[in-house]
Amino acid sequence: MVSQTKAVQFGNIQLGTGIPKIAVPITGKTSDEVIQQAEKIILEKPDLVEWRIDFFNDVTDADKLKAIAEKLRSTLNVPLLTTFRTHGEGGELELSDEKYFEICHNIIAFGQTDGVDIELYHESNSVLSLLVAAKEHSVVSIMSNHDFEKTPDKIDIENRLTKMSEMGADVAKMAVMPETTDDVLTLLEATNNVQNKLTTPIITMSMGDLGKVTRISGEVFGSAVTFATVGAASAPGQIPINNLRNDLNDLKLK
Repeated sequence: MVSQTKAVQFGNIQLGTGIPKIAVPITGKTSDEVIQQAEKIILEKPDLVEWRIDFFNDVTDADKLKAIAEKLRSTLNVPLLTTFRTHGEGGELELSDEKYFEICHNIIAFGQTDGVDIELYHESNSVLSLLVAAKEHSVVSIMSNHDFEKTPDKIDIENRLTKMSEMGADVAKMAVMPETTDDVLTLLEATNNVQNKLTTPIITMSMGDLGKVTRISGEVFGSAVTFATVGAASAPGQIPINNLRNDLNDLKLK
């Protein structure tokens, strides 16, 4: 079956076409650490950068967050995805839903990012309001769900990704934790099925060592982005960027 995916413009790159794009996370706790990591990362020429603002010590201070967002934007020469990963989905900081949505709205309003991560499993009207805000500000919405405990069954994975698309997300993302090789195959089969049904680009990964194969096989099975490391990892199983780039090129479809 031919993929139905329609590419989404993300800064100067397209998600959902060709070889998976490589993202590298910034996990600095201070403004200096954020910029130092950014300067080191851009030397390795990733396709995009993910700024994990849940690591940033002053993330709840809107003025300080805006100041570092502006400085980071001027430092980077690649597209930027900004993510607050909540504690329940593997993030660093436990906040109320109200504060989570406030931070996400601020990030969109600052106008300093190409994309924003929006978690699926929050109050639906609040999620929809973020999607609307992102669209109004021409910010790409990547809706996500992470399960650090297990791998849901294939139908469940497919349904979650489909729901993200139906809600209006530009890109749908899901990460799961495998306990067996069968779990890895479940994730890959679900990914393949969904990319053959939806026009929305999808990002999927099976985490940890067992799931590393899913981080290099996205072009075959239909995952648009893969996450690499330059220094610290933000999730288990991420591969150093130079190794990952070689792996992706070796598996590139002719």
